Amino acid sequence: MAAKAGLPMGIEDFQEMRTSGYYYIDKTGMIRDLLENMGKVTLFTRPRRFGKTLNMSMLKYFFEVGSEREIFDGLEISAHKELCDRYMGRFPVLSISLKGVSGTDLNGAKGMLRSIIGNEALRFQFLLQSEALSATERKQYRKLIELNDAGEFSMSDGLLKESLLMLTRFLHKYYGQKAIVLIDEYDVPLDKAYQGGYYDDMVELLRALFGQVLKTNGSLYFAVLTGCLRISRESIFTGLNNLNVYTIKNVQYNAGFGFTDAEVREMLSYYEFMEKYEEIKEWYDGYRFCGLGIYCPWDVVSYCHALKMNPSVAPQNYWVNTSGNDIIRRFIEKADAASRDEIERLIAGDSIEKEIHHELTYRDLDLEMDHLWSMLYTTGYLTQCGEDDGGLTKLLIPNREIQWIFTRQIRKWFQEDSRKDGRKLEDFCRAFLEKDAAAVEAGFTSYLRKTISIRDTSVRKEKKENFYQGILLGLLGYMGWKVRSNAEAGDGYSDIIVEVEDADIGIIIELKYAENARFDAACQEAMRQIAGRRYEDILIDDGMKTIYRYGIACYKKRCRVIVEQGTTNPSCMHSQLLPSNPDSSPLPHN
Repeated sequence: MAAKAGLPMGIEDFQEMRTSGYYYIDKTGMIRDLLENMGKVTLFTRPRRFGKTLNMSMLKYFFEVGSEREIFDGLEISAHKELCDRYMGRFPVLSISLKGVSGTDLNGAKGMLRSIIGNEALRFQFLLQSEALSATERKQYRKLIELNDAGEFSMSDGLLKESLLMLTRFLHKYYGQKAIVLIDEYDVPLDKAYQGGYYDDMVELLRALFGQVLKTNGSLYFAVLTGCLRISRESIFTGLNNLNVYTIKNVQYNAGFGFTDAEVREMLSYYEFMEKYEEIKEWYDGYRFCGLGIYCPWDVVSYCHALKMNPSVAPQNYWVNTSGNDIIRRFIEKADAASRDEIERLIAGDSIEKEIHHELTYRDLDLEMDHLWSMLYTTGYLTQCGEDDGGLTKLLIPNREIQWIFTRQIRKWFQEDSRKDGRKLEDFCRAFLEKDAAAVEAGFTSYLRKTISIRDTSVRKEKKENFYQGILLGLLGYMGWKVRSNAEAGDGYSDIIVEVEDADIGIIIELKYAENARFDAACQEAMRQIAGRRYEDILIDDGMKTIYRYGIACYKKRCRVIVEQGTTNPSCMHSQLLPSNPDSSPLPHN
């Protein structure tokens, strides 16, 4: 049996992909589309990890002088012989990626830009001896690649702003052919500058850099840029009237980035993973690029790689490891009660309607909640479902992976927010030591009202219980006690076990989701599970002298708490059920 092609984990160089035996999903059809609908400057906006960098590498290897035609053999573009003969290997190409421009201050960011552009300029050292350039031009080129005593590129600020323009002119003169410019992740420096507090300075720098090379440049054949956001013309594209923008709302190129369902099926069939199709679809599908269903390619490749190592491995969240997901955190922090209700609806699988702003500056993001909704949409945390209705776009969370990211960020925000009032949180935790079920119930209910709950009827009961368990773990962790989750204890795994070592007190907590607000039944079920599975054994072994057993039932943003107290000495162990409100009738169904 022939060996399978390798899975391209982290491979973003097209030539390496094609010559080193990696599996490649053919996206070369976008070369034909680009040539048949040519614009002077084209911008593609897509979420991160959707193949933008690989596609830009593909364009470079197709157009650049001296490229190997063989790496395109058998691919879609090779069927268009006339286009290949006319364009393949015919142009000087400048290709840079700005994803590495992440300086914490302006000088650091400038240094990274100098390094990126300087290293690209080093590819053309033949210009130093070219008679096609004047002596002055050769001297200017030399300044682009000169290093200082620290081994860093030393071009001045003025030269940095003109660097791409100068390189296109020099290459034009050398080859007698206008240059193609490829700029990947053009908006990353703006994102980092916004976070670092030097946004206006970076806008001015990029406006000059891009303006010089993209506007009225007689040595430019065409340019392609990629990024996550469509930054407004007033920001860095001032006066650029020849810009064609293709976002996730455009039908053109909608299959050019990411994997379609047919492509995923073909890939799973090739690797004999078709039995995982439904799981992969649930976790990594769901993005809608102008009506076309799209999978995140990074996730699909990463999970297939994991399956090769361990065929029984469950789907994981791979996308979260490629970014800090700060936009969700920023959104949750600014959300008012109405917005939090909308987040709950999204996590529940519902859709909401919002006006989407497609041209923003990073400075705009914190001005209005609508701008943050737009950011979540354009960066892939939300996707469109259905057509626009009166200027509003229906949005939903695309898949299980993004739902997991939302839930995780909500939990982190809630934990930090709850710790702002340390006295209240300490009183809540100490209520567990004092066997004060009423105080525990009142405190937990108060916290539940502040957070964002799960109310998805399709989510399994265990998943809902895990949500409440996570919230309580974050609260109890404040005291510095020994807190364990899902620890092996007795004949099973307890939800939460706490050891307060200086008081020799152990606490067992079992949480249940109270279907249809049946709090009492759920609490009793929790207590029976604690006793039946002998969860206290682990605390006895650890030397705890007193053990409290809590059964907590949760439903939406309400809870019921009962406590059973006892000692570790079986001969004197006794128990007393202490409901928080024994004389009250059950809370009404909500």
